[in-house]
Order: sequence, then C-alpha cells, then structure tokens
Amino acid sequence: MDAAVADPLAELRALIAQVWGYDTLRPLQADAMRAVLDRRDSLVVLPTGGGKSLCYQAPALHQGGTTVVVSPLIALMKDQVDGLRQLGVAAGQLDSSLSLPQRRELDKLLRAGVLRLLFVSPERLVNSELPAVLEDLDVRVIAVDEAHCISHWGHDFRPEYRQLRQLRERLPDATFHAYTATATEQVRADIIAQLGLHDPAVLVGNFDRPNLVYRVLPQNDMMRQVMEVIDRHEGEAGIVYCLRRADVDDYCEKLRNKGVKAMAYHAGLSPGDREAAQDAFLKEECDVVVATIAFGMGIDRSNVRFVLHLAMPKSLEHYQQETGRAGRDGLPAECVLLYSARDLLSLKAIVRKSAEEGGAAPEFLASTFRHLDEMDRYCRGAVCRHGALVRYFGQDYATPNCQACDVCLGDTEDVPEANVVAQKILSCVARVKERFGIGHVINVLRGKTSDQVRKYQHEQVTTYGLLKDVPEASLRDWIFQLIGQGVLVQTEDEYPKLCLNAGSWEVMKGKREVRLIQLRRRKKGETRQKTVVEEDSWDGVDRPLFDRLRELRRRLAAEQAVPPYVVFTDRTLREMARVRPSTRDRLLGVSGVGQKKLADYGDLFLEVIRQSCLDRALEMDAS
Repeated sequence: MDAAVADPLAELRALIAQVWGYDTLRPLQADAMRAVLDRRDSLVVLPTGGGKSLCYQAPALHQGGTTVVVSPLIALMKDQVDGLRQLGVAAGQLDSSLSLPQRRELDKLLRAGVLRLLFVSPERLVNSELPAVLEDLDVRVIAVDEAHCISHWGHDFRPEYRQLRQLRERLPDATFHAYTATATEQVRADIIAQLGLHDPAVLVGNFDRPNLVYRVLPQNDMMRQVMEVIDRHEGEAGIVYCLRRADVDDYCEKLRNKGVKAMAYHAGLSPGDREAAQDAFLKEECDVVVATIAFGMGIDRSNVRFVLHLAMPKSLEHYQQETGRAGRDGLPAECVLLYSARDLLSLKAIVRKSAEEGGAAPEFLASTFRHLDEMDRYCRGAVCRHGALVRYFGQDYATPNCQACDVCLGDTEDVPEANVVAQKILSCVARVKERFGIGHVINVLRGKTSDQVRKYQHEQVTTYGLLKDVPEASLRDWIFQLIGQGVLVQTEDEYPKLCLNAGSWEVMKGKREVRLIQLRRRKKGETRQKTVVEEDSWDGVDRPLFDRLRELRRRLAAEQAVPPYVVFTDRTLREMARVRPSTRDRLLGVSGVGQKKLADYGDLFLEVIRQSCLDRALEMDAS
C-alpha cells in the first residue's frame, strides 16, 4: 500500500497544501492535528499567530462529520467562517445576529450533514436546544477556542465555559480539544479538569514571539511618544490601549486632529458605534483604533503592525494576549508600553473599589494584586523582555540578546548618579514635612514660585531648586520609579501625599541603592536601530508592487464584504511582490495560495504583477 495514503497525517498535509496553500506546518501543528485524527482529547497552547485554528479546521475537512467550534465572540466566529468560505469549506455560525430564515437555512444544512464546521457561543451551546439537535448528528469533535475563559485563574473568565463538560454525556463519541494562546501551568490544569479531558495530549508551544519588538518606556511627553510610534508605521494598522474611557475619547480626538484615521472603541459607546469602529478597522478603512481592553478579543486582523499601551495592563497574561494581536501574520510588529508606576496605584485603587462594591472574595483581591505586582516588576525590570515573558510562562530562554526589545536595543539608559538624585527627592519630601503631593514637591525641586510654594515659604528650604534643570515629566517619572521600588510612599487619600518610610531613610543614609532609568538621548541625526526581523521581512520585496497588490486586495474584499486579509495575508502579498510570478503554476507556489483562491483571484493578481513589472522594467519569476 502507498505509504502516503496509509498515513492520515500525510493525506492531511496534502489537503492543507491544496486548500490553504501551505507546504509547511508551524511547530506543534502536526502533533495537534494528529491528536484529532487519533480521536484523543487535547489541550493545545500556542501563541497568537501560531496557527491554532488550522489544528481543528483541517482535520474537520479531512475526516468528515461535524466539528463544533465553541467561540466566545460573534466577531471571532464571523472571521473564521468568512475565511473558510473563501477556501470553499462548508462552515456556518449560529448566533444572535442571524435572521429567522438564516437560522432555518443553517439548521437545514446542519441536519443534512453538509456543514463541516459549526461555530457557536458557549452560552447558546449550554442554554438552548442545540445539544439535543447535535445528538442526532455525526459530531466528531468539540473544539473549544479561547479555552482560558474556562478557568477562574484565567484573565477572561466566562462562567458558561465551565458548563461545557455537560456535553460529554450527550455526545459521548466526540473528542474534546481545548485551544488557547495564554495559559500558565495552573490555568492549563484547570482547563483539563473543568472540561473533563480524558488522558489529553498536552501540547505547549514556545511562548516567544520573535517577530514582535517589545518596548517598555517611561512616560514622558505622551502625545509625542504616541505619534513617534504611529509615524513609524504610517499607513499601517495599530491598536492604542488606554485605561479609561475618557482617555480613549481624548487621544482619539487628538489623533484625528493630527490627520490620523483613528476611531474610538469602549463600552460607553453605543453597540452601533462599537460595531462601526470594529468593521472599519477590519476592512482597513481606518488605521488606528483607540480603545479600552474591551476591544481586541474579537479581532482576527492579521496585519496589525503595532500595539501601543498608554497604561500598564492588568497582568502579564493580559499583556501577552493584547500584544499578541500584533503581527499575527508572522511579520515584524512593534509593542510599546508607556509605563509609569502611578499606573499600578491607579489600577489597585480601581480594583479595590470594584471589589468593595461587588463583594468580591478576599482571595480574588489578593490574586488580582499579585498579578498587578508581577506586571509592575516586568515593566521596571532591566532584563530582556522576550526572556522575561517566556520565563513567566514556565519556559527557558537561552538567547543572550534578543535584539528585539528596549533593553537589548538600548532604548533606555540609567540616570547618572541615581542615588544622589533619589536623595534630593526624598530630602525634599522630608523638608516639606510629608504634607504635599507630587506636583508641589516637583515645583520645589525645580525652583518654581507657585502660590502654594510662597504660601508655605518652601522657597526657603534647602532642597529648593536642587533639580531645576530636570524636565517636569522626567522628574515626575523618577518619583513614581522610587514609589515602585518601595522607597517612597504615595497615600491613598482624596489628595494623595508623598511620605517617607524605612527604605527612604536607608537611601538617604547611603545604605541602599536605587536605579532610575530614562529614555536614551540620541545624538543628532541618529536613527532608531532596526531589528533583524524588520530588515529581513522586506528583503527583496518590491514595495510599489506590494502597495498595488494591497489595493487590489482591498477592492476585492469590499466587493465580497469580507476583511482584506481573508483574501490574502500581507505575508502572501509580500511574497508575491518578492517572487513576481508570471504563471498560475508559479503563483500556486506562493505560500497562502491554494487551489480555490488561485481559481478565484489568480488571473487578477497575475495581471497586476505583469503590468507593474512591465511599467517599471522589473524581472519576473525572481528566485
């Protein structure tokens, strides 16, 4: 017997090449697919962009029957269904957006066994008659996407997920497979227990995302820092995360005033406004979404080139998930977090108030504070960002210099004589008798003559004007760095005051060292160092041709009412612009071009490539 035919995985690889246009699989995809083919439960943890969806989509097409995919958001379901239909795969979603005739048509296809994949929310799956319908069908697989939502220890807990285990009794012949991008060992154990996975194959991929450049920079001139990031990615997609709704509205307005195509997204907007922002972003009609963390979980846009946090996230799990929305196509992307230790104080105050009002258990508050402290330590750390994230999720990172984070690229530097600077700040707090807030202490140190300084005669204290040459923003950040290192305290009063503690006196007596950092001052004409992945991703790519292909993609997507990346990803377009194929066979050799897309779009893209090469005397069929 032919060995290729005898091996289901070999058959599956051939199917993937034909339908999806991929000749190679990413790490652990083959193992995850074999678990499905072997009818063995599994838990698959792959970073965002690691190709989790293919792990259940491809086996569903290969083995027949119905695969039920549990997904938490309508937008996530729609993206996958749109993408599968583009490939000629029979898929459907059951959600509240469907009209009665649409639901009837879907039910007809489902009962006829036509649908290979059915996407459904956990709420509908456990609170409707759907399980009874599924009992009469050939359901082979239950695929639980975003499986961390099942865990109390996860960062996006959804109680309905914990009821999915009931399906095991109603669908005893179906295997269960859980997929997530972020799960610590504790969360993984909880997922296995709550879903009742039987001897599962536990597959945990490498948590490192080498195509992402991580930067954690001290807040300085915030709007200038925001524009620096956006200007580096002109015409490209990005998400700007804010802590508060008011900040979202404020920064969105400021960006629009600077000519940036930006839209706001937060829970205070109407459902119509939120949907409009999400659709505009997916259709590449807007470049930047300014949002609270409510935005993003339902976004599957693969070519987000930057994620910018204007405040500290709630946990490293949240940070990994939110930054993971950048560079899902494997191409370089930038993740910038503008950090201040006051973020930690603000978040703890918000959590404490919410817990008091909601009657949360003490262990919840303790767990949340622990996550916040871990996130704060990451922000203040002076070690490689890639290494710190990977080690947090329980893996080793042996690379001595990632060349893709602020620490390894030298974006920041130590403040000279940091201990002397800290002693001046702490001494000033002592001189004003620990009765004033940050603003007043800064005014005294910088030698300002405000009404309050004159009222309390603080222009006469010995620390007056000691740091007059330090910019206010830098001095404010250093004060918060001292608070973060536990050698200065900010009270939680209505009008917070700066106070000293035992650590403060240790610093002032020279018995304790502190470290202060600042943005590295670049020499005139010095440009930001590009990372290796940034250099390599455009190597050999004809940019004007890429732009023309991108415009064709946008037009075709608009005609079919699907997001552009569903037609072809940026990675595929860059490869077309690098290779510049002249025939359908050569175009089929480009990763991401399968038989269905070749038939639907091949001639259109080949014509643009031919014309562009003719206009500019470019060689076709480059190696």
